[in-house]
Amino acid sequence: MEQVTKLAGQRAVVIFGMSSCCMCHTVTSLLRDLGANPTVVELDEDPWGKEMEKALVRLLGRNPAVPAVFIAGRLVGCTDKVMSLHLSGKLVPLLRNAGAVWV
Repeated sequence: MEQVTKLAGQRAVVIFGMSSCCMCHTVTSLLRDLGANPTVVELDEDPWGKEMEKALVRLLGRNPAVPAVFIAGRLVGCTDKVMSLHLSGKLVPLLRNAGAVWV
C-alpha cells in the first residue's frame, strides 16, 4: 500500500494499469484528450507490480483493480467512476483543481 500511496501522490494524475488492459488504455486516452498528462504505472511491467495490485484490490474492493485512477493523490476509482465523472461534467473541474489541466 505504501508504494501505491507514494506513487499516487507524486503527480497530479496517476493511473495504475496493465499493458494489455483495453480499459486502461481507454481511460488514459480520455485523460490525455482532456489535456492531462497522466503518469501510467503498468503493474505487469513493474517489479513491485504484484504487491501494488494486491494493495489496489484491497483499496478498491474489486478484482481486477485496474485501471485505478488517482487525481491529486486521491483515489477516484476505475473506468466506471471516471466515465461517470466525465459524463456529469465533473472530471475536468477535478483535473483543473489538481493542476492537471489549465483550460
